[in-house]
Amino acid sequence: MRRILIERPGGYDQLRLVEDADPAPAADQIAIEVAACGVNYADGIIRMGLYESAKKLHGYPITPGFEIAGRVTAVGDAVQDFAVGDKVLALTLFGGYASRVLLTADRVFARPANLSAEAGAAIPTVFLTAWWMAHQQLRPRPGDCWLVHSAAGGVGSALAQLGKLAGCRVIGVVGAAHKVDSARAAGCAEVIDKSSTELWPRLRRLAPQGVQAVFDANGVSTLAQSYAHLAATGSLLIYGFASMLPRNGRLNWLSLAWDWLRTPRFNPLSMTRDNRSVLACNLSFLSSESTRLREGMQWLLERFADGRLQPPPITRFPLERAADAQRAIESGRTVGKLVLLP
Repeated sequence: MRRILIERPGGYDQLRLVEDADPAPAADQIAIEVAACGVNYADGIIRMGLYESAKKLHGYPITPGFEIAGRVTAVGDAVQDFAVGDKVLALTLFGGYASRVLLTADRVFARPANLSAEAGAAIPTVFLTAWWMAHQQLRPRPGDCWLVHSAAGGVGSALAQLGKLAGCRVIGVVGAAHKVDSARAAGCAEVIDKSSTELWPRLRRLAPQGVQAVFDANGVSTLAQSYAHLAATGSLLIYGFASMLPRNGRLNWLSLAWDWLRTPRFNPLSMTRDNRSVLACNLSFLSSESTRLREGMQWLLERFADGRLQPPPITRFPLERAADAQRAIESGRTVGKLVLLP
């Protein structure tokens, strides 16, 4: 098998392609030949050494990657629901940048016939993150207004689809003109392009009473204003801190410390007075909620199977170009999802 290995945190040169013996499944495991593995912004944070769950749940050396799709090649004696040849997708937590993986059956799902392997590898992490925030932390109602930052990205475009499906009015935010059409295609009723207009005055014109939910993965650059533009009883949902991280793969610790100091601290007294909430989500620390996550994945796959949900636009890289894929996603110029092809 071939896989990407990070021996220690660092730059793109830490993503090394290595070969190992093919793994054999234990009694409760499934062996999967990987046709595609998803690339997420968090993978680069793992490479930099800043991803908390990678340090606490795994450690280094580590193979990044949270999701794969492929074909079952072997099953352990205790596995009953899958057979050799089944087309599947799976949540890996870590270890996804590989040509073969071993997983327990609770992390593996039958892939709908209308989803290619590339599409199957592009949806688990971003759509499950979006589902958790939209349907576990929030109670969407038809007519609610959402603001979705990074609406042309993986989680952002998934949120746009889920919001539209729930009957919400989704206002998307993008950082470049070439992303506007992707955000609209995902389900945004209006799109604010920050490169050509001022975000917050434009939002106030579109939603003068505020919005019921803001989904923010930017961090210090937008969190305070995101909270300030909530309607009464609104919720700010936080799932990342992209604006605090470099776009060239090299950490600047002074800049990171300054951004950390400037990050808003939300006062519970003010939140109670305003009837506003702040919620947060990190999918990799939700392993204790595996039953709910599996229910969510099944809910999503039913809607992919009947066409109510659609895979995002996909950009492809061979496995050996994992560094190029991470460089691309960290640049802020990509739309949809990136996948690696082993």
